[in-house]
Amino acid sequence: MYSDVINTTTETQKVRSDSRVVNEAKPVVLFKHADIYQDSHLVLNDISLEIEQGAFLYLVGKTGSGKSSLLRTIYGDIPLVEGEGEVAGFDLRKIKNRHLYKLRRQLGMVFQDFNLLFDRTVEANLNYVLRATGWKDTQKMERRIQGVLASVGLKYQGHKMPHELSGGERQRVAVARALLNTPKLLIADEPTGNLDPDTSDEILKLLYDLNQSENTTILLATHDYRLIEQYPARVYRCHGGKVL
Repeated sequence: MYSDVINTTTETQKVRSDSRVVNEAKPVVLFKHADIYQDSHLVLNDISLEIEQGAFLYLVGKTGSGKSSLLRTIYGDIPLVEGEGEVAGFDLRKIKNRHLYKLRRQLGMVFQDFNLLFDRTVEANLNYVLRATGWKDTQKMERRIQGVLASVGLKYQGHKMPHELSGGERQRVAVARALLNTPKLLIADEPTGNLDPDTSDEILKLLYDLNQSENTTILLATHDYRLIEQYPARVYRCHGGKVL
């Protein structure tokens, strides 16, 4: 199945590269000969990869293959000690722990668990994030909240509490939250892992459309090859300590 996905992906990428303007800007993510460690254990060896602005990519691999370690390195949860790594303009070898919040403000993150605050409404959840990331102007905050809710198809759901939403709607809120600060990269780590197949399709279509319509750079880790077949794009595979 994996080879079939790769073949389909390659052909689709040719079409997409012909139909979209190639972005010559600095890559959003760049690794050169990097070693990724989990504590003292070498997980990924001598990896080199580049993610350009506006790309949509999948990250696949078996449990324990290094997917999560790579993602955690990208958002600064695991330090990079060997090789070169740059994310959203930040040098991963040089960034200090006290400045990691600056890197993370450039990233949007969506996880398998929705991680919503269940004691407040959808709008209040998003308002909390804006205030935590330095927003002050109430009117601008309201406009931004309404804008991201509309972009994920929840324009009229902001007044609801999380428990009043379906699983798919909660994940849409999580995507909206990730978009609040116009991230240079949206990382989605198994975003459909807790969803049924139909709802998973809806979330993938949402992410795919955001990539196409707003040029949002998306790196999506998944075990679901069915989704890759349905929405083909470039695939990175963690296997045998390498990123292929």
